[in-house]
Amino acid sequence: MILVTGATGRVGYPLLEALADARADATAMVRVEAKGLDLPGPGENLVATFDDPPAADQLQAFDRVFLLSPSSETQAELEIDFINALVAAGHGPHVVKVAANGFTDPGCDVRFMRSHLEIARHLDASGLPVSYLAPSPYMETLLPAAQAIRSEATLYAPAGHGKVGFVAAADVADAAARLLTSPAPEAGGDPQVFTLTGPESLTYPNVASRISEVFARQVRYSNLPEEQAREELLGSGLAPWDVEGTLELFAWIRAGGAGQLTSHVREVTGHAPRGLTDWLEGSRAAFLEPLLDGPAPTY
Repeated sequence: MILVTGATGRVGYPLLEALADARADATAMVRVEAKGLDLPGPGENLVATFDDPPAADQLQAFDRVFLLSPSSETQAELEIDFINALVAAGHGPHVVKVAANGFTDPGCDVRFMRSHLEIARHLDASGLPVSYLAPSPYMETLLPAAQAIRSEATLYAPAGHGKVGFVAAADVADAAARLLTSPAPEAGGDPQVFTLTGPESLTYPNVASRISEVFARQVRYSNLPEEQAREELLGSGLAPWDVEGTLELFAWIRAGGAGQLTSHVREVTGHAPRGLTDWLEGSRAAFLEPLLDGPAPTY
């Protein structure tokens, strides 16, 4: 049986869809029961949190665990607590952990990646069988730019001309589903790290051009100064720790850290990764219809 954490997020939801299509026996871990009412699958949810994990007898029912939590200042602490609960349960499930491209690079000075590295070191020392998915920045991170694209025909970002191997969240979900329904690796062996990217390494000016082509409207790219980006992110309500992490991520992009391309999506899932054009076509409503939410950063 498979336990899916992060079940309501950009990867967890399509993962549950993929597992349901595969007729896999999966359970979503949700903070409150109401969060699980509309999730794909049989509707059997486990109410628990990372800081209040399921009891040992509950965890023992799962031989596969999908591990994903939101980026935050406490992410490493919370995931390590959850890993400790898995170890204490004593049954040794296969853990498929979502990290981020760059987390194994000692020269990557982005706090999000450093958090994943701290978790990975603890997980590797736990003795549990583990596989890592390390996606490039998600195509879905372009969605907050939709409002500025509609109103100003401009894609804003402090990305310079650094390239990004943007990957669709659905491809990460497909890779996770395949690993969770395949034979588990041996405990104690070297964990496999699958770096998931899309088929193209694109600059933000390239992305603006692609948006122009798909939506038949000229969109330009504006390279935001870092201080202006900081002010916008703070004004959107993002926590200061997350703001600085986002700026570190864009500095990493500007320095060329995010441009890597791999064949791992195809190797794991058996299908080619989705390209940006196809993803934009599928996200047409998000880019053409006004958002009803409050203020958001432009990228």
